[in-house]
Amino acid sequence: MASKKVTVTIPEDLLDEIRAEAAERGLSAYVAEALRVKRDRDRLVELVGWLEEEHGPVTEDEHTTALDELNSLDAEHERRRTRRVGDAA
Repeated sequence: MASKKVTVTIPEDLLDEIRAEAAERGLSAYVAEALRVKRDRDRLVELVGWLEEEHGPVTEDEHTTALDELNSLDAEHERRRTRRVGDAA
């Protein structure tokens, strides 16, 4: 896949964290992945807007259920990340 070099400005403390996290993959790969995730999330927000226009807003119960599922996924991600970091030691 073709790539293009660009210049961006990132807060220094965030850059330090990203470099530590992205060590094996490299900074460019990490940033590209983060931008894809952000783009996908923006598209999902747009989709939710379209669905709400057609079917009405998300109920509080639906919202709570979705947040619970996201929190569960985040917790699993953290467990796997922690285990991976612990394995490397």
